Amino acid sequence: MKRARAASFEFWKNLSPRFLPFADAASEDLPLGRLLRLSLFQISVGMAVVLVSGTLNRLMIVELNVHAWVVAVMLALPLLLAPFRTLIGYRSDHHRSYLGWRRVPYIWLGTLLQFGGLAIMPFALLVLTSSQPGAAIGGPLGAALAFFLVGLGMHMTQTAGLALATDLVPEEKRARAVALIYVMLLVGMAGSAVAFGWLLRDFDEIRLIRVIQGAAVLTLVLNVIALWRQEPRRPELTRHDRERPPFREVWRDFLAGGQSGRLLIAVGLGTAGFTMQDILLEPYGGEVLGLSIAETTTLSALLAAGSLAGLAVAARRLGRGGDPHRLAGFAAVVGIFAFAAVVFADPLGSALVFRIGTALIGFGGGLFAVCTMTAAMRLAEGGRSGLALGAWGAVQASAAGIAIALGGVIRDGVTALGAEGALGPAFTGPAVGYGVVYHVEIVLLFMTLVAIGPLVRRTARPANRKSPEFGLAELPA
Repeated sequence: MKRARAASFEFWKNLSPRFLPFADAASEDLPLGRLLRLSLFQISVGMAVVLVSGTLNRLMIVELNVHAWVVAVMLALPLLLAPFRTLIGYRSDHHRSYLGWRRVPYIWLGTLLQFGGLAIMPFALLVLTSSQPGAAIGGPLGAALAFFLVGLGMHMTQTAGLALATDLVPEEKRARAVALIYVMLLVGMAGSAVAFGWLLRDFDEIRLIRVIQGAAVLTLVLNVIALWRQEPRRPELTRHDRERPPFREVWRDFLAGGQSGRLLIAVGLGTAGFTMQDILLEPYGGEVLGLSIAETTTLSALLAAGSLAGLAVAARRLGRGGDPHRLAGFAAVVGIFAFAAVVFADPLGSALVFRIGTALIGFGGGLFAVCTMTAAMRLAEGGRSGLALGAWGAVQASAAGIAIALGGVIRDGVTALGAEGALGPAFTGPAVGYGVVYHVEIVLLFMTLVAIGPLVRRTARPANRKSPEFGLAELPA
């Protein structure tokens, strides 16, 4: 028995580094339990992302009969604040405080903003769809405020939280630790997608209020647990007489050389290519393929599961010295095939093809996000992890916000033209507007390949390394 137990222990010890890509993300200063507890803030962010961009957009468009362009603008409002993530990261890098904390104040303020937005959101949505006097003004203003607070809170919490993780983890383990925290975001998305689908299977207004306000309370609880005794107090880093370089100078140094700028362009194009469908995927499944609320809500779980698979591939390849730019290009190729599958799901009348395409969108999006985030981290110098991750997050979220807004506008505009017969008799169905958006995303992903190609060429390869099977370096740029 002892020999069998010892053999089993040895088996799992040798197996874990291979099949658990983040098993070595912990360190002596930051054990795995403490790292996982810190990552709880990503669970709350993932919950808010699914609620806002997944469940609520379906309910607002289909059940509450809100125009898709109104929903698109509401969801885009907080994302358009994303450029401030760079400033948030810079301010947290150079925060002045007698308490000796740099990241905690920003995480805590972001938590309060997120809690407040979720607390008022269900009432704002009900007023938005009401026919009572004053609802035409109060409804949109209240809903805009709720989405604004949630989005700003998520930006602030994520930026400062990722920067705190890079501060606590040794340099050689930072990429894996931050990637593990990103995995927790997807876990939160997958779990909350299933939970929201189950809780809202019998939709009514009272249940909607309970679910959203329950999410607000859970956000506060999770983030308090995540923050508890994480950041050490270092007054020497936050003293008020410490020199703070101007933001313009720090930003200019970050962009010096051109590589950072091209990477951010690729991040913007690729993110737009993967996220323009965010508020349209579930309505597409309900309106075109006839899926129920529960079935369309599980699409968020499919996206998250595909993203987790993409993260596993990224961790395995990057752990072996893979080039993050090349892997990001491969993710764009996967996305092209994914959107092609979603487009063909309608003429084939196949929900299975649609779900496969959805999972591939998640795979490509997750792989692209982690690889570009890893590339951005490599650009951070002189303790500017907040600035580097803030810039990456700012471009990613800004591109997502613009793409989401354009997706809703394009869908509504093309659908209206088709209904009037302006596009001809072949383009009159409900799938026409969605199809145009998906084709635009395919074009954006091709542009991403063009943008990222020179970055692959600049990556040095060891002389004894074989030529890669996927040659982005030969793409035109």
